[in-house]
Amino acid sequence: MSAQSARAQIGVTGLAVMGRNLARNFARNGFTVAVHNRSYARTESLVAEHGDEGDFVPSETIEDFVASLERPRKVVIMVKAGGPTDAVIDELLPFLDEGDIVVDAGNAHFPDTIRREKALAAKGLHFVGTGVSGGEEGALLGPSIMPGGTKESYASLGPILEKISAHVDGVPCCTHVGPDGAGHFVKMVHNGIEYADMQLIAEAYDLLRVGLGASAAEIGDIFEEWNTGDLESFLIEITADVLKHTDAATGKAFVDVVLDQAQQKGTGRWTVQNGLDLGVPITGIAEATFARGLSGSVPQREAAQGLPAHTAGWEVKDRESFVEDVRQALYASKIVAYSQGLDQIAAASAEYGWDIDRGATARIWRGGCIIRARFLNRITEAYERDANLPLLLADEFFASAIDQGLASWRRIVAGAAQAGIPAPAFSSSLSYYDAVRAPRLPAALIQAQRDFFGAHTYRRTDRDGVFHTEWSGDRTEAEA
Repeated sequence: MSAQSARAQIGVTGLAVMGRNLARNFARNGFTVAVHNRSYARTESLVAEHGDEGDFVPSETIEDFVASLERPRKVVIMVKAGGPTDAVIDELLPFLDEGDIVVDAGNAHFPDTIRREKALAAKGLHFVGTGVSGGEEGALLGPSIMPGGTKESYASLGPILEKISAHVDGVPCCTHVGPDGAGHFVKMVHNGIEYADMQLIAEAYDLLRVGLGASAAEIGDIFEEWNTGDLESFLIEITADVLKHTDAATGKAFVDVVLDQAQQKGTGRWTVQNGLDLGVPITGIAEATFARGLSGSVPQREAAQGLPAHTAGWEVKDRESFVEDVRQALYASKIVAYSQGLDQIAAASAEYGWDIDRGATARIWRGGCIIRARFLNRITEAYERDANLPLLLADEFFASAIDQGLASWRRIVAGAAQAGIPAPAFSSSLSYYDAVRAPRLPAALIQAQRDFFGAHTYRRTDRDGVFHTEWSGDRTEAEA
């Protein structure tokens, strides 16, 4: 390929559904897009079916693909995370020059992104780990985009990504998140919050189903109404649609013919593992992740059938009040999930020196992504009031919102326990709220126990220092 043909402003390699739609998004926004896929038939298909949407430059080989790009070259990789991503990077490297930018827009694990960024930086290249949320539709129509990497790479790449991202109130749902793995880390936590949000919605549906004896379609109407208020969000919107959908084969409610075993691709698990590594209590996200695991624990669930329950029936005397209680409990629990996720981002930012702006993170989640919701504006405003806010729940707006719904929240969690309805995310979120606001926790006893059996020491409330008691001896205390 001749040097004169190096005219594409950005390239996409990996043209499965997400890559294909992202390439179309670039083209629709006026960019000349180089496109490449391991199977050239897929490249030809894209150009044949969507060539009228913009200017595509197809290439059969990696070498020609790279040659078709203007410098500094900007290459977006859209392949399966892990080994396949490393393989594509290795294919690209011989044809790239100093200053070129490689963008991994897949769901990579952030430690892999840190490793790749370091390796490519040593070769004079920019590696930009980029979270992209919004699914197939978002990739085409405007996703939420979370790029990491150097500020220098964002100066060149950012305007392109901002243009193709979703926009809310004229503001792009894309910002430079931070160096190396910051972008993929924020996307990971986004997915963790998504797990919690989905589990909470599922628990709300189950409570309404049992408490009201309502049909899926009737509950869908309730969710549709909720979507006009504080709970307005993409997930509430699609929940209403799903619940009102009828299965064509059986004529039953679609949700009633779907197997009740939820799957996962790993990002929720990564989020929980990292929360443990950082010592951040992301209990709502963890319970949601474990709930998916339990749903798939078929032998255990089968063995548990017939175990005693000793439950009390849930008699709903006031339908409207009960629905409002569930709504308030859902809203409060969702606030906890976002608060915990943002705490995790703050802890990682400090650990890795990323300097992530949590208010900006909430702002770019307002559109395009799966967890987009009305109250993300309120989160951004909270961090504008105090950029170093230690706890989102302590912000005046969210403290007031919890206060309004707290009695409902307690009634729902207590009622679910009495009726034997599993509500792990609702319950753990309320327990977290009560624990974080408690002036004193029973952790004091745990520290005393640890010192008793393992001489792990403890600190005192009345003076500085670290101490140990000779439990097996005369029980004198000494400074450790």
